[in-house]
Amino acid sequence: METLLNDFSPGLFVMQAVILLILIFLMIKFAWKPILNSLNERETGIADALAAAENAKKEMQNITADSERLLQEARTERETMIKEARDIKEKMLADAKDQAQAEGDKILKQAQEAIESEKKVALADIKNQVASLSVEIAEKVIQEQLSNKDKQLQLVENMLGDIKLN
Repeated sequence: METLLNDFSPGLFVMQAVILLILIFLMIKFAWKPILNSLNERETGIADALAAAENAKKEMQNITADSERLLQEARTERETMIKEARDIKEKMLADAKDQAQAEGDKILKQAQEAIESEKKVALADIKNQVASLSVEIAEKVIQEQLSNKDKQLQLVENMLGDIKLN
């Protein structure tokens, strides 16, 4: 430290101070403004990037809300389509059931008509057989005895007892 004090030169000190002041003046005049401008540009760029990020965030929220709304609409439409398909299925089943019931009723009616027709044919056949038997009985009665009325009645009753009608 003593050597520094011994070597101190006021002229050198003044010259170095003047050179330092000139250097600071030159720095302020030529370098300070570009540095401040670049810092301001950087600050503006960062602010713009933050604003763009905020806008992107808001737009992403809007897109998310829109996609949620579209998803909800799609779900609603899907539920509507499923409900319509179920309604169509139930209608088709009901129509098929009604058609089967009508077909069954038709077949039942035809069967009843066929039974009624067969019954009429069977009754007509029975009537023919009864008439034929009556004629045969009458022939036998006439052949056996035309004079004895008691025997004729007894013979008719015996023959009628042999015949069973339903």
